[in-house]
Amino acid sequence: MRIAIVAESFLPLMNGVTHSILRVLEHLQERGDEVLVIAPSTSDADVLDVVHGAFVHRLPSVPLAGYTNVRVALGGVYRVKRILADYAPDVVHLASPFVLGWRAAQAAHQLGIPTVAIYQTEVPSYAARYGVPFLENWAWNRVENIHLLASRTLVPSTFALNQLRGRGILRVGMWRRGVDTARFAPEKRDDGWRASVAPGGERIIGYVGRLAVEKQVEDLAVLADVPGTRLVIVGGGPQRSALEEALPNAVFTGFLGGEELARAVASFDLFVHPGEFETFCQTIQEAMASGVPVVATGRGGPLDLVENSRTGWLYEPGDLAGLRRHVVDLMGDDAKRRAFAAAAYASVQGRTWPALCAELVRHYKDVIAGTPLVEPGPTPAGSPGRACEVREPVGNETKTTRTQGATL
Repeated sequence: MRIAIVAESFLPLMNGVTHSILRVLEHLQERGDEVLVIAPSTSDADVLDVVHGAFVHRLPSVPLAGYTNVRVALGGVYRVKRILADYAPDVVHLASPFVLGWRAAQAAHQLGIPTVAIYQTEVPSYAARYGVPFLENWAWNRVENIHLLASRTLVPSTFALNQLRGRGILRVGMWRRGVDTARFAPEKRDDGWRASVAPGGERIIGYVGRLAVEKQVEDLAVLADVPGTRLVIVGGGPQRSALEEALPNAVFTGFLGGEELARAVASFDLFVHPGEFETFCQTIQEAMASGVPVVATGRGGPLDLVENSRTGWLYEPGDLAGLRRHVVDLMGDDAKRRAFAAAAYASVQGRTWPALCAELVRHYKDVIAGTPLVEPGPTPAGSPGRACEVREPVGNETKTTRTQGATL
């Protein structure tokens, strides 16, 4: 096939969108497909023009205010339409479309080229976090227009599936994310690394991700004085300085990649993620593959990834006392934490990128052939609009509560 991937963000910026695109490019290269990536330009002079066999066409761009390593492509629909017309792809892959992806969706539609849109970032919900809540409705209108125009939309979680269906977008299927279980593995645990960040032998509570407003890393301040623990923050971003002031006793490693990241994650005793706007949350899978249990917000992607009282704990958004309670529960009980860790590890085995990418290729083939999407089965408990039971530790007992709606 000839495939055009339109990337809202791409190298050198590393995030969940870029990571997924790179794994897809590897798979398409192995298959022998021809691929063009259309992405914003970068100020990095060393950026590659060819990545995993795909030529990267850079469009002029400007940095996003307040987040300078994120760039927004300039130009209109005609520019993208001309690129697509010249390349003549069989299918266009829209990676987390919003600005550039909206132009590409219109251009492909005008050219009669089928599109597969990947809903991966809950951009509208960022509006309130960034102090512009009045833009949320406008942003949702943009998201709806993109996905109504796409031949097919793929989402990474049942929460996202129901979220889009609730907005009248019906051609929606599930495409989860793979995890590299060779790279992220329990045997990468490193006592030397642990001693470097927790010289007093403390148990390590770890977070991995961008240090940006939407990740809500400041919520981890409630864990600052959990006895016998050290909070370790892995990642970079515009909030780093503010977070270092808010979390003075935490260790900030900066961005880690490759084996450095795998070693750090496997060396955690517990992984925490406080962000409420994760459509999937790849770092949770990576922690689980490393044999590390998880405490995360009970909204979005984590609902599918974390099984309460087995692989970790979910807490209701905003319930920071609940976050602390769950962390204390696991950090204070070695046997329970080991049991959760073993269950977490087992839960992600078999979720390989080659299998997930082969599934994506089948979606490409379907839209090229005009094959209708097979509707997913019943919505599982834990997704928006459905009640589910949440078990919480209370001393040595477990209480069960029942919640309704789009949180737990």
